[in-house]
Amino acid sequence: MWQKQALRKPSVRTAVVDADSIRGRTLVDESREAVVVLDDDDRVVLASRRARQAMDGIREGELLPPGILTGERGLIPLVVPYEVDGRRERLVYLSREGDLAAYEELRSGFTAAVSHELRTPLARLLTLIETASLPGEDVVEVLEQAAGEVHQITELIDEVLFLSELESGARVVALGAELVCPVLGEALDALQERANRAGVGLRLECDAGLELSIRPRMLLVVARNLAENAIRYAGPGATFILSAEQTDDGSIELVARDDGVGVDEAELTRLFERFYRADRARASRGTGLGLAIVKHVVTQAGGTVEAAGGRGRGLEVRLLFPASA
Repeated sequence: MWQKQALRKPSVRTAVVDADSIRGRTLVDESREAVVVLDDDDRVVLASRRARQAMDGIREGELLPPGILTGERGLIPLVVPYEVDGRRERLVYLSREGDLAAYEELRSGFTAAVSHELRTPLARLLTLIETASLPGEDVVEVLEQAAGEVHQITELIDEVLFLSELESGARVVALGAELVCPVLGEALDALQERANRAGVGLRLECDAGLELSIRPRMLLVVARNLAENAIRYAGPGATFILSAEQTDDGSIELVARDDGVGVDEAELTRLFERFYRADRARASRGTGLGLAIVKHVVTQAGGTVEAAGGRGRGLEVRLLFPASA
């Protein structure tokens, strides 16, 4: 006679171990560093997305390519041995020679640039405050201008903090697959009034059903910054088109293009630098961080960014994201 056997529920300890396993895998995979976990035979147990993208031959379940641990490929390994369930494993951080010096130089330059960019609106604000005290001045108008300067300072600080969080890994860019078109539409709808005032038309061309492994918030930031760049600099009468489609290999391509004044071809490679502005844009109230943020978000999601165009031929920014898993 068959007897019913009670189903055993997972113990609390088992549930905790499973949660720790998921948490550990996520931490390694989403790390902004090149990190691999190796077993005793130099077989890759786990690898971060950055490690898989930056170095050929790193695949989970396969042997680590030769030369990586010995520094022959220009990499500096930091090895942290540990044991788990009686097995010996190693956590290996991989960095390139000169990375630390380059980072320190970048941080120093970034601090100087932030100080410079804040000094200009602060100086204008001080001038307006002094002007408001002069006899015969329209105090209301001066205060409105001063409020605009405060808004400019706040926007700059917000974007500096956002970019800093991206670089430190505090902002997670990629999670599960999300629909693309609704997010792009939301970004353009929110900017429609500003675009109307600037005389710039906005248009969305998107294949319905497209999915991308990126947080909606991050995709919204990308779309908004690309559109704001056109609204600020393309010029009255220009049209900005944001399109999204899937390529033959499954990648997702976002293209932001306008038919405005454009920039010199020599400046195209510098558009994604922090605080860089083309000549026409230097007098604008933009922070100079919008396209830098776009590049950071896209590269952290595993994608690439490039710009094309020329003076009088508009600007095209092409973003290519890998296919969703």
